[in-house]
Amino acid sequence: MTTTYTPAPPIWCAGCGHFGAQAAISGALRELDIPAHETMVLAGIGCSGTVQNNLGTYGYHALHGRVLPTATGVHLANPDLTVIAAGGDGDGYAIGMGHLVHTFRRNPSFAYIVMNNGVYGLTKGQGSPTFQPDGAALEFDAASLALSIPTTTFIARGFARWTDQLNRLTVAALEHARERRGFAFLEVLSPCVTYNDTYPAWEATLHDLDASDAHDPTDRTAAFGTVAALATEGRMAVGMIYRNGASPADDPMRPVAAKVGREANASAFAKILDRYRS
Repeated sequence: MTTTYTPAPPIWCAGCGHFGAQAAISGALRELDIPAHETMVLAGIGCSGTVQNNLGTYGYHALHGRVLPTATGVHLANPDLTVIAAGGDGDGYAIGMGHLVHTFRRNPSFAYIVMNNGVYGLTKGQGSPTFQPDGAALEFDAASLALSIPTTTFIARGFARWTDQLNRLTVAALEHARERRGFAFLEVLSPCVTYNDTYPAWEATLHDLDASDAHDPTDRTAAFGTVAALATEGRMAVGMIYRNGASPADDPMRPVAAKVGREANASAFAKILDRYRS
């Protein structure tokens, strides 16, 4: 791999939950032995949008709210890459909401890690779609949205402070995507210590599904009921919320990939690359 940049130290505030999310990503890449030159990290706009600068992989800084269609294009162009989309709750649940719904529907095989802190931290703390004044359970729950769309195959939520579980979930998300099982959605509760320090409030409201023998993550209907029931109590589910238990199948977007992928467009891609070499 040609060295094109030196990974930068994070610019986040000390104590930011994003450090935990980034550590989980880098740890998962090491554990799964995924080379940097076979990894593409795309990020949205916001504090989380700098994560691709810190990891040493291929990276791309997408337009605000557009990280998912961009990541879909990368996946279609080169399905052999491990593609990780990363972003914040403002990027993904506000301006990017339409793309999130349709990515759930299309179910492309890449991972999406949302660092949710309830605020627009980069623009100094305005409330995001998930902001709660008392720092309690999320008013908008992306996991419930994902469960309501029949084609979703991987829905999980971690907490930046619960590092062991977050590391396991991140590994599982990358494995799911790499096995071509579909879209791996992982929300990371990632408190902003400067504008919305929800560490104590969130820890007090979390319910760990992974510690419950009664929870079956392959049962979508039961998972939906559990998440909804917890919400009525002002609590949030964390852990593996839902994962399709079926055997790996062909990539659900294979028909599209056949039209836009490398084999169908090799000559066109070569001409584009030649322009950069000249």
